[in-house]
Amino acid sequence: MEEDTQASLSEPSAESKQHMDLAGRMPMAIDQDRISWGGGSAPSLPSVDDDSHSDAMSISESIKSSTMSLDPTLYHFIEENGRTYHKYKQGRYFLPNDSAEQERLDLQHQLFCITIGSKLNLCPLPEKPKRVLDIATGTGIWAIEFATQYPDTEVIGTDLSPIQPHYLPENCRFEIDDAEDEWTFTEKFSHGRALMSCFDDPARVVQQAYENLEPGGFIEFQDALFPMYWVGEPRKESALYRWNELLLEGVKNIGRSWSNVANYARYFKEAGFENIVDRRFYWPTSPWAKGKYFKTVAMYFQEDMISGMEGISMKVLQATGMSPPEIKEFCEEVKRDFRDTNLHAYLTVSYIYAQKPLNKE
Repeated sequence: MEEDTQASLSEPSAESKQHMDLAGRMPMAIDQDRISWGGGSAPSLPSVDDDSHSDAMSISESIKSSTMSLDPTLYHFIEENGRTYHKYKQGRYFLPNDSAEQERLDLQHQLFCITIGSKLNLCPLPEKPKRVLDIATGTGIWAIEFATQYPDTEVIGTDLSPIQPHYLPENCRFEIDDAEDEWTFTEKFSHGRALMSCFDDPARVVQQAYENLEPGGFIEFQDALFPMYWVGEPRKESALYRWNELLLEGVKNIGRSWSNVANYARYFKEAGFENIVDRRFYWPTSPWAKGKYFKTVAMYFQEDMISGMEGISMKVLQATGMSPPEIKEFCEEVKRDFRDTNLHAYLTVSYIYAQKPLNKE
C-alpha cells in the first residue's frame, strides 16, 4: 500500500490511536510549506503563521459568495430541537438534513475538492467509466458534478434523505437507499465521502462495494481521521479539546465509532482490493498555518464546522447526558475556539482508493 510519507512519519498507527487520548496526538516538527497542491505527494503538515490574519479576510469573503445552494425536495421528515432529520430508517444517521445542513454539505464539497486541487477524485479512472455509484450522496453535488464532467457515464447517488434536486444531468439519478443493505448496482467506480458518521459496519459497505464492482474497478473514500491533532501541546482546557473528547464519548454510548477511518486500508485489503493508496491532507481549524493553501483550506473548514456545529453535536452530545440548552451553549464556546488562531489544531483527512483485481468477478 502506498501512503504519504509525511503522514506515516508523524501519526501513530491505527492500532495505537485507539489507546491514546488527545494529549498524545502531537505531530513531529514541520519543515515544509506548500502554497498550492496539484498532484504528487500530499502537502506536509501545516506550520504556524505568526501573521495568521494576513489573507484570511479576503479568503473568507470569497467562500461565503461561492457556495452553491440546492433547493430541497419536499418530503416528510422528523423534527427535533428545531432541526429536521431523515424519516426513512429513522435514527440511522445522526446529523440533520434541513436547508442549513444542505448548504453546509455543499460548502464541505468545495472543501474536499480544493484540498486536492479542485478535483472530484484521485483514483486513476478510465476515460469513460460506464457506471459510478456515490454512496451517501447527501445533496448529490458530487454526483451532479461528476455526471457533468463525464456525460457518457451513468451516475447514481444513494442516501437515506431525499434532499437532492429535481433538475439533473440526463446521466444522473438518485435513490433512497441504505448502503448497509444489499446492493443492486454493478459499477466501475464506487465513491464515498464523509462516511465517518454514517454506518454501523463500514467494513460491510466496503465488502459490498468490492462484490458489486466490475473487475478493474475502483473504490475511493474521502474521510476525516477523528479526533483532531495539535501542533505542540494540546490545550486541554479549551472547549475545542473537550468537544473532541465528548463526541468520542457520545458516539461510543450510541454504539458507533468515529475512529474507523484509520481502518479503511485494512477493510479494503480484507475485502480483496489491491493497489491501495492512502494520501493524507490537513485542515487547520483556523487560518493559523502558513501559506495560501492552508489558509484557504482552513477558512473553508472553519466555516464548515461553525455552520454545522449544533447539527454535528446535538444528538451525539445528548448521549453523554447533556441537555439541548447545555449543548447549544457549549457549541458557542467551541465556535469561538474555531475562530481562535492561537489554538493550533487540525484535522487529518484521508483520500484512500484501491482497485478490484482484473481477474476477479
